[in-house]
Amino acid sequence: MPENHGNGTRSAPKIRIKRVYDPPSPQDGTRVLIDRLWPRGINKVRARVDEWRRDLAPSEELRKWYGHKPARFARFRARYRGELLQHTEAIAELIVKAEVGTLTLVFAAQDTDRCNASVLKELLEENLELIPYRDRGRITGPKARHRDRGSRRIPSLPPP
Repeated sequence: MPENHGNGTRSAPKIRIKRVYDPPSPQDGTRVLIDRLWPRGINKVRARVDEWRRDLAPSEELRKWYGHKPARFARFRARYRGELLQHTEAIAELIVKAEVGTLTLVFAAQDTDRCNASVLKELLEENLELIPYRDRGRITGPKARHRDRGSRRIPSLPPP
C-alpha cells in the first residue's frame, strides 16, 4: 500500500517492472503478466502472477515485427503506445492497482529497458495524475472501483 506519511499525504504510487523468471518477492505487490504468450519454461505456481492481461500485450503483428531489435525500439514504442490507447479501461484498472499498492508489471523479455513492460510503465506513470479520484488512494474493492468508473477514463493522448 502506498505509504501514509501521517500528515494526510501519501507517497506516489509505485509501478515496477520485473522479469517473470526473477524470483517473486513480497515487495512486488500485485503482479500482472503483460505478455500475450505464456512465458516458456515457467509454471503458474513459480510465476506467482495475480493477473494475466493479454489484452495489454503488443499485437502479434507488432511483436513479430519488433523481434527485440534495439534499432526498432523507438518505432515499436510509438506503435505500441497507439495500441494501448485502444484499452483505456484496462489502463485505468492498472492505475487503480498502483494507487492501492505496488504494481509490478511482469514480462518475459530479456531486455528490460526496451520491452513492452517499460513502455506500459511509462504510459501508466504519465497518466497517474490525469485520472481524478473522489478519494484518491482510498479505493478499496469492487464497489469502489465501479463507483468512479466514469471518472477514470484516460484522455486521448496525441500520437508519440
